[in-house]
Amino acid sequence: QVQVVESGGGLVMAGGSLRLSCVASGRTFGNYAWGWFRQAPGKEREFVAGIDWSGSRTSYAEFVKGRFTISRDNAKNTVYLQMNTLQSEDTAEYLCAADRNGVIIRTTPAAYSYWGQGTQVTVSS
Repeated sequence: QVQVVESGGGLVMAGGSLRLSCVASGRTFGNYAWGWFRQAPGKEREFVAGIDWSGSRTSYAEFVKGRFTISRDNAKNTVYLQMNTLQSEDTAEYLCAADRNGVIIRTTPAAYSYWGQGTQVTVSS
């Protein structure tokens, strides 16, 4: 079992930045692909960004390209999401998740096996 804990959310003005962190337990962290998802009230959970097991390949949703960056530090069992130029539409709960398939970056929530509780990001305009 993998325990996942997100942090770094908060309230920020439009145009500002936040860096989310996702720390996972377990020795298999380095084998998994990781994804960040978000969910706003009344909306479905949507893919934001993903990274493969090695960190060499990443994938982004169109609406965050050029603004968000996903990275990982396998030595620290941590995945990051750097969010710049935040907009009010980015307001949501952000969740980190692990995919036991470490090679392909998948965008559907059902593909991911382990989830954190989420961290709230609120962008005020």
